[in-house]
Amino acid sequence: MASAATVCRMGVRVSGTVQGVGFRPFVFRLADELALAGWVRNDERGVEVEVEGDHKAVSVFLARLSSDAPPLARVEGVTAEPLLARGERGFQIVASTRKHDADTPVAADAATCPDCLSELFDPTDRRYRYPFINCTNCGPRFTIVRGVPYDRPLTTMAGFAMCAACRAEYEDPLDRRFHAQPNACPACGPRVRLLDATAGAPDVLDATAGAPELAGVAANAPVAGAAEAAPDAVAAAAELIAGGAIVAVKGLGGYHLACRADSRDAVGALRARKRREERPFALMVADSAAAHRLALVADEEAELLESPARPIVLAPAREDAPVAAEVAPGVRELG
Repeated sequence: MASAATVCRMGVRVSGTVQGVGFRPFVFRLADELALAGWVRNDERGVEVEVEGDHKAVSVFLARLSSDAPPLARVEGVTAEPLLARGERGFQIVASTRKHDADTPVAADAATCPDCLSELFDPTDRRYRYPFINCTNCGPRFTIVRGVPYDRPLTTMAGFAMCAACRAEYEDPLDRRFHAQPNACPACGPRVRLLDATAGAPDVLDATAGAPELAGVAANAPVAGAAEAAPDAVAAAAELIAGGAIVAVKGLGGYHLACRADSRDAVGALRARKRREERPFALMVADSAAAHRLALVADEEAELLESPARPIVLAPAREDAPVAAEVAPGVRELG
């Protein structure tokens, strides 16, 4: 135990992109590792911390706030000022405060991380094929926020009460969903619906037989209790696309229109509906290996494609790429 002479307390301000990136759970675990007391919270300017303990441990704590920050965080500044020691024990995440106008950025949305992807395709996992899977390392951020500090009540997830299993993850410091604000599962989170142009449930076989007229795949209504048995909207939408339909997927920032890139009829219909005569369309691929089969993707482009941002990358099209010319008319690159 540190002697009174070696104990200090510091008030710390961390600025930058430090909300919506798992920064408070990171601070909690760091303080616990270093046997420090105090608290951490979000406010309208970033993250505020008070930490108390052995002087050397506090110095290490301050240095690691930047060096060991979560992958999605961008720490722009760490300032600290001495405070009177209180003899406090234990460290905790306390309620956010808002006293002034908002002056802190919220992290951008991040692509699904490897851990969540592993769960997504694991038939034994309770989030198997759940489209809204996320954790503190990935998922929606900026496009669900309604205000700062970044907390669930100030996001579009406010209407979805976490079930017992999700709440247990949210409150477990050792879980990667510790304080993950969009945390949800099929039992308590958003659900997917497939609607036709009349806002009704489509007959998949009939819809693929004729001219495609799909309104979209969407989910945005609060629910309670266990998930109801329902047709697999995602699989049905995939079947429709495979059959030549155009599907509007309601995403975080609007509607994404999807169709088969190797179908001249489908791409042509999409161009006609959007009144977009020549501007290239972007392609969606499952991974960088699929991108390599369509275009000459260099290492730098492959790295970008696999990054959390998952940006659109331009690369020279392969001569044998199974892509309709109407996707990028008169252009040698594919996006």
